[in-house]
Amino acid sequence: MAVADLNPALALLILLLVGSLLQAEADIGVNWGILSTHRLSPPIVVDLLKENRIGKVKLFDTDPSILRALMGSNIEVMVGIPNEMLELLSSSPVAADVWVTQNVSRYVVKGGVNMRYIAVGNEPFLTSYQGQFQSFVVPAMLNLQQSLAKANLAGYIKLVVPCNADAYEASLPSQGAFRPELTQIMTQLVSFLNSNGSPFLVNIYPFFNIYQNTDFPQDYAFFEGSTHPVVDGQNIYYNAFDGNFDTLVASLNRIGYGQMPIVIGEVGWPTDGSFSANLSAARAFNQGLINHLLSNKGTPLRPGVPAADVFLFSLLDEEQKSTLPGNFERHWGIFSFDGQVKYPLNLGNGFLKNARDVQYLPSRWCVANPFRDLTDVSNHMKLACSVADCTTLYYGGLCNAIGDKGNISYAFNSYYQVQKQDERSCDFDGLGMVTFLDPSIGDCHFLVGVNDKSSSTSCRILSWLWILILWVLISAS
Repeated sequence: MAVADLNPALALLILLLVGSLLQAEADIGVNWGILSTHRLSPPIVVDLLKENRIGKVKLFDTDPSILRALMGSNIEVMVGIPNEMLELLSSSPVAADVWVTQNVSRYVVKGGVNMRYIAVGNEPFLTSYQGQFQSFVVPAMLNLQQSLAKANLAGYIKLVVPCNADAYEASLPSQGAFRPELTQIMTQLVSFLNSNGSPFLVNIYPFFNIYQNTDFPQDYAFFEGSTHPVVDGQNIYYNAFDGNFDTLVASLNRIGYGQMPIVIGEVGWPTDGSFSANLSAARAFNQGLINHLLSNKGTPLRPGVPAADVFLFSLLDEEQKSTLPGNFERHWGIFSFDGQVKYPLNLGNGFLKNARDVQYLPSRWCVANPFRDLTDVSNHMKLACSVADCTTLYYGGLCNAIGDKGNISYAFNSYYQVQKQDERSCDFDGLGMVTFLDPSIGDCHFLVGVNDKSSSTSCRILSWLWILILWVLISAS
């Protein structure tokens, strides 16, 4: 029956419903990183995602314990391939076949993982890599695409490449262009993405504009309007996110793909480790971003068409991340390491809720012994902070003002919790002691570790061992 044959009111209702389905709308997902010694078990994290109705998650590898926990959840999943694997996958179709079999096919079954994307590398074109991975990306994608086709998954799972926003540049959004040394490879990459129905994946961080440039207008990094808007012809930009997004749109248009769908692979704001990284700023940015995306306003170059998907960075704090970019790197989570909400945030379906059934270690802490001379404590502090996370104690950190004894106790306790409260780890040549009274000072929280008995570390070791063996076999053939 044609629409024209229906009752006019019913026909109008159908057309309105179809129109609403076609309207562009950003979906909010999260990045789930695991660089932490205080790891929640994957089933608890999956329950956290479900409880907060977060329907999309981006991973940085293919950790078996996480993928098993995601089976049957119907959460859309993006898995990742580390940059270090690109050379092997680019040179060996056999390696690509084995990788797909081991990390994709075995999980994409009835009642399995709802895997939708494979991220090939992680910002492989980053300027600081000096082209180290650049030549491997497209050949690796070609091999992986063939492997997906052999597994009858090429039409369902899409290959993408997470790109840092330093892949393109311009003084104004409309002048956007990929870096000259990337123009050829980006044209090849985007052609591949376009032919296979994949989006362009980009990471955008307005936080870095403020962190790296003290003259950057603070209000332009957020979404409440700016007294320093960027005027680009007839277009006016009131926030850095839209300006960056449209710089990419212009860059894609310059190589002939101006309508390419764009997914935001990472975007967020840290809560500690820098003066501009705090709870209020993180809440203002993330809530402003979400409201902006869900309004479906789009940007000046793409009005009414926001990013297809947006993955907040990140779900949980990761205290083992490198601090080379800055101490804030360990504090991006919208939840703390133990799945507790850091600040009120509404992703569009209600405010965030805490993780449930978290298994903590006993309520005890390691602190500086008040009866001992702490003059020679510096080496013990260095030891503790080389293993545990002390970034909140440094300049600009939340716990920066708790005093010398507070600093010592915080460092000792952080180390003690990393060591799963092993009694010997609180000795420090007699300078430490265990207490059952919470030593937290104001907003500076002294943590108690979680009791994680997952075996994902051994799984990752086995995964890398498999890669090494495969490399040797291929090299010998």
